Amino acid sequence: MGLRAIYFLGSIFLLSAVWAHFFSATYALYFSIFLLVLCILYQSWNQYRLLKVLKDDDLIGHRRGLGIWQEIFSNLEIKAKDWRQEILHSELEYKRFIQAVQASPNGLVMLDQEDHIEWCSNICKEHLRIDPMRDARQPITFLLRHPDFVRYMSKANFTQPLNLDFMGVNGNLMLLLQVFPYGENRKLLLSQDVTILKRNESIRQDFVANVSHELRTPLTVLNGFLETVRDLQLTEVERKKYINLMSTQSSRMLTLVEELLILTRLDSSPISPKTSVVKIADLMQRIVDDGKSLSNGNHIIRLSVMSKKNILGAESELFSAFGNLLTNAIRYTPEGGTIHVCWEDVQDGGAIYSVSDTGIGIAPEHIARVTERFYRVDRSRSRDTGGTGLGLAIVKHVAMRHSAVLNIESTLGVGSVFSIMFNKDRVNTAEVKELA
Repeated sequence: MGLRAIYFLGSIFLLSAVWAHFFSATYALYFSIFLLVLCILYQSWNQYRLLKVLKDDDLIGHRRGLGIWQEIFSNLEIKAKDWRQEILHSELEYKRFIQAVQASPNGLVMLDQEDHIEWCSNICKEHLRIDPMRDARQPITFLLRHPDFVRYMSKANFTQPLNLDFMGVNGNLMLLLQVFPYGENRKLLLSQDVTILKRNESIRQDFVANVSHELRTPLTVLNGFLETVRDLQLTEVERKKYINLMSTQSSRMLTLVEELLILTRLDSSPISPKTSVVKIADLMQRIVDDGKSLSNGNHIIRLSVMSKKNILGAESELFSAFGNLLTNAIRYTPEGGTIHVCWEDVQDGGAIYSVSDTGIGIAPEHIARVTERFYRVDRSRSRDTGGTGLGLAIVKHVAMRHSAVLNIESTLGVGSVFSIMFNKDRVNTAEVKELA
């Protein structure tokens, strides 16, 4: 720029000298002053343009100018394009970051030095009942007033998380909260929905307690009988009696272990493949024959096969599920009662297996829970009939693995109908032999 200024001033003096040669020196002086003023005005105008451009943050499209000003505006435009690209890239990265945070199932709340909400993710509306737009700049303890959380924030000891039960919009969530300090006395509050984890933990604890209880009873009986047989002088009749009782208890434990293994296997693979065709007519005949042996002639058991459809699935699982329904019907139907086992078509192209009885029935408040593991309507009666409390849980799992639905209809003192409905994707229309 210095060289160009010297060149410009030299040009003025040269023109002034030429003017002085042809005219007077006074006119040459006036002409030089005029050129200098013109130069100053031009520089001032370009400076004004530069200041306006900088104030308006509009640095693109201002290349017009002469000399050094053309280069200044040109370089500014190039820099402006680079800065704009960097800003757009930063904005895109910011949007991606926010989208990633919003996609997380965990809630995130940013707090300032006074524990006021600076920003929070959308999931906080469900977890903590905090609206991201409405509740900005509000103190977190004014909105989340749970006493445990207020104490947690006031103590400012954030080394351990805080468990809060029955949170959420509907009060049905269990949350794990933890605060992480960062920056200049700011805090990051994270919320995690642990409802399923807590319920699974509770189910696991109940399961272990139930298994321990179910095994302890027959083991206690067995141990007592063994001590009796070992320490007392018994007659042959008494010895056989005690041995038979011990055999009954050991069979009960064996049945319990086998059913637990079945449930474990069913849980490990949720869907049964459609590679095998199970002939339902043959399967039901075997089930009814076993049921008649268990009943020992104390019940009227009828079999109706009104569908020629078979099932695509696992024969052993279906045998277990169908057999459990019939066994339950026999156990909870008084002597002389009637049990009807049926296989028939449904309108949508599927088929349904049902077992109806004239037994003791189930009260309405128990129907929703009878498929839970170890759940019993009457514990004393279940033990008398040899039940483990796992039969209907197995039936439910088998139905789910075969994309079927277990339905239960029952009237207390009248009887029950247990049915498994298979959709058309699981049936096979191969011909089967008719049963008499």
